[in-house]
Amino acid sequence: MPALLRQPAVAGVAVAALLLGWTPSADAERSAGQGTAAGGGVTRIVIDELTSPAFGGEEFGDAGQYETLAGRAFGELDPSDPLNAIIQDIALAPRNENGNVEYMATFFLVKPIDMSRSSGLMWHYVPNRGGRITLPANLRANGDIGLSSGWQGDNSGGTAHDQAGREIVDVPIAKNPDGSAITGEVMGRIINAEGLASQPMIVHSNPVPYDPITLDTTQASLTVIESETIDGATGPTREVPSADWAWARCTEEDPFPGTPDPTEICVDGGFEQNRVYQVVFTTQDPPVLGIGFAAFRDVGSFFKYEFQDHEATPNPVADGVSWILSRGNSQSGNFLRAFLHLGFNQDTAGRQVQDGNWPIIAGRRVALNFRFAMPDGVLKLYEPGSEGPQWWAKWPDHTRGLPTRGILDRCSATKTCPKIIEHFGSAEIWALKLGPEWVGTDPKADIPLPANVRRYYIPSTRHGGGSGSFNVEPPSIPACPSVGYGRGTFPDNPVPHTETRNAIEFHFRNWVMEDITPPPSRWPQLRGRNRDLVEPTKEAMGFPTIPGVPESAPTGLINPVLDYDFGPEFDYSDASGVQTVVPPTIKQVIPALVPRVDADGNEIGGVPVVLRDAPLGTYLGWNITAEGFHAGKICNYAGGMIPFATTRAERLANGDPRLSLEERYGDHDGYVAAVERAAATAVDEGFLLPDDAEALIRRAADSNVLRP
Repeated sequence: MPALLRQPAVAGVAVAALLLGWTPSADAERSAGQGTAAGGGVTRIVIDELTSPAFGGEEFGDAGQYETLAGRAFGELDPSDPLNAIIQDIALAPRNENGNVEYMATFFLVKPIDMSRSSGLMWHYVPNRGGRITLPANLRANGDIGLSSGWQGDNSGGTAHDQAGREIVDVPIAKNPDGSAITGEVMGRIINAEGLASQPMIVHSNPVPYDPITLDTTQASLTVIESETIDGATGPTREVPSADWAWARCTEEDPFPGTPDPTEICVDGGFEQNRVYQVVFTTQDPPVLGIGFAAFRDVGSFFKYEFQDHEATPNPVADGVSWILSRGNSQSGNFLRAFLHLGFNQDTAGRQVQDGNWPIIAGRRVALNFRFAMPDGVLKLYEPGSEGPQWWAKWPDHTRGLPTRGILDRCSATKTCPKIIEHFGSAEIWALKLGPEWVGTDPKADIPLPANVRRYYIPSTRHGGGSGSFNVEPPSIPACPSVGYGRGTFPDNPVPHTETRNAIEFHFRNWVMEDITPPPSRWPQLRGRNRDLVEPTKEAMGFPTIPGVPESAPTGLINPVLDYDFGPEFDYSDASGVQTVVPPTIKQVIPALVPRVDADGNEIGGVPVVLRDAPLGTYLGWNITAEGFHAGKICNYAGGMIPFATTRAERLANGDPRLSLEERYGDHDGYVAAVERAAATAVDEGFLLPDDAEALIRRAADSNVLRP
């Protein structure tokens, strides 16, 4: 078993002892470990910390008081089981005396103290970069159960194993059959660094999780890139001589060559501003990261089906979970899509694990199941994640020449597919490469949705939605997400996801538990009376010419899907295998489509949203980087807002074609009336709960919009 970095607290030992003293029924004893007899599963759980009652002793509806249990699940996997064999390098992982591969995953369970008052629905949350998730109060009031468990095992930054209160999975290291170390090339990038201080290599917001096997810079390459386009065409580049840089930590007081350090790069004379420094180096000892899928499967299955572990420690929610609804946001939503694609919703006893699957603002599959993977990537240049089918149903991939496949192929074959709801906003189209999920790589037709899938598009919104503020003073200008990327040009986009997400949660819960069908899917499509998906150009979209916006925008801003060549050992349909071409070459750019917009520049074709439908400006799913290496290009996945003028005279003076607030609404009461109409529409169509509608109307009434 790999070394475990988290140890049980003294109180946790006592709690575990108390649980061990509980005697299960005869039926429970007969069912113990059924899910781990063949291909493996959870063999032991340890409760490290019990808080009972939790949440200050508050009572929640009919469920009463809650308790929380933080612990660890220890599991085994049979590498020969087809459900596990799909994990990259599992055949090269060390085995225990049973011939199985071991792992440990942390978990955090939130449950009613009196399980007889539970609803029977467990929300299995997928942490984003290790962030522990607690069941919110509204779901505690329903009597639901919350489970957060680890899946990301690369041990870097937010998922470092020595951090308390994080969800991790501890996975083994793959070795060659003779026991020698496995090596391979990986790449790191440093963007917009400047000065003498050394810099770490960052993938999105965490350090690159792999170190060079030697600090000899002749065994690596460091390239300076002066410019590159959004689709990977580079301008002038030059290689830094090996004597002019070091794997070292440097400061102004301790300049080049600094103190040796495999996690940072120091350059003689310092980093030039507005550049990318790209390093390719050899590393070793790949963790078997794909085990994260199996660990998430097994932990969910244990709490759903088992009465106790192999050492007779009871399942704290035994016989109390009738349904699992799994939810992941952004990176963790991408995890859920890959989880289904690779067949992990069937446990090793052949049972369906998740009854509902909710990937949120996630339009691709996480890059996890290949050697030396970096699951923190967010689809910037050279970051994988759009390979193979991104769509649910079988669909051809003529442009890339890949087989006709879909994400649900494996679970369909085993009849273990859950009910699925996915929802997105504009940023996912513009920056996070969502488009091919809707129309494929040859965008000539809408890909049909299977009957078990609902899709909702929240138009004109940034990643995750904004603050929801009814305020004529726009939000501040956002930083472009990802370390070192830069800042945007326009104020942030306030259009929220919150109320829409609340309605989706309500419908999803009823769909899973009561089989009550949610509202029909709503997203921009090619077919229909109007074509709501068009080429990503100002002209095709009908985007207005707005003062302060570059004349051509948003033409040229979209972040397209790139067809990479990772080498012959990479499986492009499953995004598994080994990358041997580092950095990958770009074979072609996949065509992209985006939603049309109205005369204000706001998107057409999604679900009703009050602030979008009673707008205070143009709401963008994109922003433009103001300065630095990415100046003039899309601000990664930030959104933006361009406020309307207050009066007609003001807008005419500025040459603004969009109607002013006074022309639209007349006065403050007129604006509140517009909000009331928009809220009524959203409620009628099922995308806004009545209580949320009332709250929005109150906020509009209290706002500064057209106040005298």
